[in-house]
Amino acid sequence: QVQLVESGGGLVQPGGSLRLSCAASGFSLDYYAIGWFRQAPGKEREGVSCIRGSDSRTFSADSVKGRFTISREDAKNTVYLQMNSLKPEDTAVYYCAANPALRCSWYGWEYDYWGQGTQVTVSS
Repeated sequence: QVQLVESGGGLVQPGGSLRLSCAASGFSLDYYAIGWFRQAPGKEREGVSCIRGSDSRTFSADSVKGRFTISREDAKNTVYLQMNSLKPEDTAVYYCAANPALRCSWYGWEYDYWGQGTQVTVSS
């Protein structure tokens, strides 16, 4: 059974950092692309970062380049999103998702499996 479980969200002050985790079970990260998406209240879902399973190549949206870093730890079958220099506009529910086509995409419909989400709130 394929399952994704996010953790690591919380409340942080502007300029602070958080590391989100996406623990995968039921499949190997080698055969999927894992994307991080976020959705703020009243806004559309937005692709944030993605890591390709075949070669670990990473992609990031312009809004987070230089601040967010996606990585994977194969021994734990886990993907991380390190978020630095957080801004209030980064406040959202963050989701990880798995795409069996191994292609990083900002289109959520290309991802077959989703986690339950973790709330990130950036506020003073």
